[in-house]
This record gives sequence, C-alpha cells and structure tokens, in this order.
Amino acid sequence: MNKKQFREAQIKLMSSMSKQEYEQKSYEITRRLFASNQWKKSNVISLTISNFPEVHTWDIVKRGWEENKQIAVPKCISSDKTMDFRTITSFTQLEKVYFGLLEPIPSKTVSVTSDEMDLVIVPGLAFTRHGYRLGFGGGYYDRFLENYRGSTVSLAFKEQVVESIPIESFDLPVQSILSEAEDISCE
Repeated sequence: MNKKQFREAQIKLMSSMSKQEYEQKSYEITRRLFASNQWKKSNVISLTISNFPEVHTWDIVKRGWEENKQIAVPKCISSDKTMDFRTITSFTQLEKVYFGLLEPIPSKTVSVTSDEMDLVIVPGLAFTRHGYRLGFGGGYYDRFLENYRGSTVSLAFKEQVVESIPIESFDLPVQSILSEAEDISCE
C-alpha cells in the first residue's frame, strides 16, 4: 500500500467512529497529555487546531490558556512548505484556509521561533511504536522537525498505532505517542 492509499484507509477508519466514541477517546487522550511531564514542564506549546476525525485539540488550547501557557498554532507557507508558528490568545484569531484548516491570522498574532517552543504536538494519520508517522502529505512537519530540538508528542487513537507505514529517508520520529489506551515512549 502506498502513502496515498494508506492515508485514505486511515481517514476512512477514523471517520467510522461515532460522535460519542470520538469525544470519549479524545477526552482520555487529553487527560494523558495533561498528566504527562512533557505538558507540565512546557510553557510554550504548539499544536494544530483539529478537524474531525483528528484527536480533538480545542480543549487542549483552552487548558493551556487556563494554565497560562502560550499556545502556538502553525501558519503553513505553501511557497516553501514551511510553517510560521504564531501564538493565539483567542479562537477569533484563527481563519479558515485551504482544506478547512484553521490557522492564525498574521495581523492578529505574534510569531514564535522553534527555540521558544517547549513542546510540539505533531499531527498525523498513522504512527508506529518507533515514533514514525504518516502525515497528511506535504512534508511540513518533517521539514520543521529536522531542526527542532524540543519535546515532541503525537496524539492518536489506538487504531492509528500500526505495525508499519511507508517510511522515507526524510521521515523523522516523534519522542512519544499518547493514545486512549497507553503512553508509548518512542526513544
């Protein structure tokens, strides 16, 4: 199975969850995140704003604000496939862009460097226990992770943790994966 076929299969699998199952699993995953040392030690946390069927991240943003953490959301720069991480203090600082993604409005947000970020929550569709991930395509996070030295974690439903995925030389693993069933250390 090539990456495109794998992505389509994963999206179909994830989309088959009922709303109740999706909400419950997302809740259990975020509880694990909030209990983790990675979360507790971090002041500046980056994540994407989720769309179904990804693990729900809206409550993570709210909890971060409640704990006075800075929340940075990436703005994708399609011309060079890089990301500009920008802190948000309100959901009104987001705008809908391509594929229905929500990204920061540059005029209403402030840019942060990778050196300022303590924790990056890396999205994906499938993950191996070694931390390799199948993203949504485009390679934005692989390019970013090449030079990032802070903590990385991915949030995944247990169905997203698979035996193997197509891995290429530029693919970089995350340090840990949190699912509703377990915490996986990938190092």
